[in-house]
Amino acid sequence: MQYLWAFIVGGGICVLGQLMFDVLKLTPAHTMSTLVVIGAIADALGWYEPLIEFAGAGATVPITSFGNALVHGALTELQNTGPLGVITGMFKVTSAGISAAIIFSFLAALVVRPKG
Repeated sequence: MQYLWAFIVGGGICVLGQLMFDVLKLTPAHTMSTLVVIGAIADALGWYEPLIEFAGAGATVPITSFGNALVHGALTELQNTGPLGVITGMFKVTSAGISAAIIFSFLAALVVRPKG
C-alpha cells in the first residue's frame, strides 16, 4: 500500500507542476522555484513531515522536498545554535545533493558534446 500512496502523492506533485506549465504557462524555472517555495511553506506550517511519513519517496523525491529540506534544516539549527544556524542549517542538510549535482553535471559535460 505504501508504494501506491508514494505513486499517488509523487504523481500529484508532478501533475501540479505540469499544470503550471500547461495552464499557467510558467517557464520551467518559474515552475521549479514555485514548487520549492511550496515545499518550504508546507514545512514551515508543519505539513510536509506528515506527508513524508505517509507517502515516503512520493514526498521526498520531487523538487518540493528541496524546499522542505532548506526550511527544516534552518529551523532545526535555529533552535540548536541560534540565528546563525538559519544559514548553516540550510547548507548542512542540502550540501550533499548540491555537491552531487555539481559533480555529476561536470562529469556529464566532459562526456557529452552539445549540438550547436
